[in-house]
Amino acid sequence: MKTFNTPLGEFSVEIMGHASLKILWNNRVIYVDPYSEVADYSLHPKADLVLLTHHHYDHLDEDALKHIVTNKTHFITNLGCKSVIKEAVVLSPGDKTKYEDLEVEAVYAYNIVNTKEDGLPFHPKGEGNGYVISFGGYRVYIAGDTEIIPEMESVKGVDLAFMPKNLPYTMSDDMFIEAVKVVMPKNLIVYHYFELDIESIKSRLPKEVELHN
Repeated sequence: MKTFNTPLGEFSVEIMGHASLKILWNNRVIYVDPYSEVADYSLHPKADLVLLTHHHYDHLDEDALKHIVTNKTHFITNLGCKSVIKEAVVLSPGDKTKYEDLEVEAVYAYNIVNTKEDGLPFHPKGEGNGYVISFGGYRVYIAGDTEIIPEMESVKGVDLAFMPKNLPYTMSDDMFIEAVKVVMPKNLIVYHYFELDIESIKSRLPKEVELHN
């Protein structure tokens, strides 16, 4: 668990593996993209809030959700998850909603360079979400499945960023470093990776960015 201080109190983050996060805040349990291949969710507490970035099987995983969802669980998702999560609050990039004192904004997450064999991007623009969660002005950027994209300028200077690094679906090491230089988060956690040379990444980061992996 890694703990961060905000105007709304402390929150702690556990990186469950892959793109999955568990955030503990104000006696609330928040999950992002819970995925049963990386954790046994029957051993984890029930969800107050679940954020789903998109509908791919490793992000919308009903096997994980069945262990943590109750009739009080609140969902925030992209449109592609709505067919499965009927009760979800659906956000498109630029949309905002509130959960208790938290403000949640959907932001773009997509591919430009990396494509499937048919030439279509693994993640088309407008299909999936990243999210910015504001804890009373302390902004946490959860990038989702994305490459470096122009819209990252809108999250520049966030307090904490979770950014992916796995080919061919998101970013190469070089692209990742360039994306960090655009976002310039005060704190950074690399997630959703297949392999991670942490010392190499750390040596290439801007000195203003604190790496927490």
